[in-house]
Amino acid sequence: MMTKKQHIEYWTMNAERDWERAKHCYKTKDYVFCLFCLHLSLEKICKALWVKHNETNYPPKIHNLEKILRYTPIELNEEDWKFLINLNMFQLEGRYPDYRDKIYKICTKDFTKEIFDEAKKMKICLTEKLQ
Repeated sequence: MMTKKQHIEYWTMNAERDWERAKHCYKTKDYVFCLFCLHLSLEKICKALWVKHNETNYPPKIHNLEKILRYTPIELNEEDWKFLINLNMFQLEGRYPDYRDKIYKICTKDFTKEIFDEAKKMKICLTEKLQ
């Protein structure tokens, strides 16, 4: 049976894999999947935080970043909450081809870079809260 620490390490290790995948997708100009992987990475960090701050080691099987964190004492400023809420759009968009096709037009290199930069700040912020 895994300890709480091992559960947290599981989520953070997988978050890092998804982060690397997002970087690769950005380099290869697969911007929609890059944004999907950024969401996945932050989702897994959020789930690690959920495990840290809850009695059980099994976070809810949801993908909404805001909802996951609302079950923790994590405090963020309004701008950070808005970013997470907006990033949720890409967890759905990346999973279903009919939705994904609709956003290819808006997911330009510049658009994706802007979100990537904000996601990097959020990743640092959330990871610090795991310490």
